[in-house]
Amino acid sequence: MAEADILARFRPKGDVGTAPSDPEGAIDDHVAFGWLRGLRDRAIALELRRRNGNITALPYAYLQKIEFNPSQGLFLTFAGDRFKIEGRNLNAEVKPGVKLFEGLCRHKVTFIQESPQLDQFSDDDRLVVIDSITP
Repeated sequence: MAEADILARFRPKGDVGTAPSDPEGAIDDHVAFGWLRGLRDRAIALELRRRNGNITALPYAYLQKIEFNPSQGLFLTFAGDRFKIEGRNLNAEVKPGVKLFEGLCRHKVTFIQESPQLDQFSDDDRLVVIDSITP
């Protein structure tokens, strides 16, 4: 059997240049936060995006503690720095299997961002709205 025939058996069939419809590493944008879709994907860092344009990126490796208090908000502790995230519906399931707190615990959240205008969003009980991110 010729070497070319052997290689042809193991080459992918079809158009090699097209990307899969749902590639690993794709991010769902839920306005207030980004979610990695891939089953095995984990974010390396979490971006905290403020309304004024400032962005802080913190490595998940330094995330020591995640607390959710429905009356106060989310608290993230990174190597001694504590961040408070205030807003509405912070633990709502925005779609099946997608919750901000659980996503943080599983390193699936790539960013959390303050909403551009506080009164922009309706009272939808599934929409997560971030009012403020404070150190």
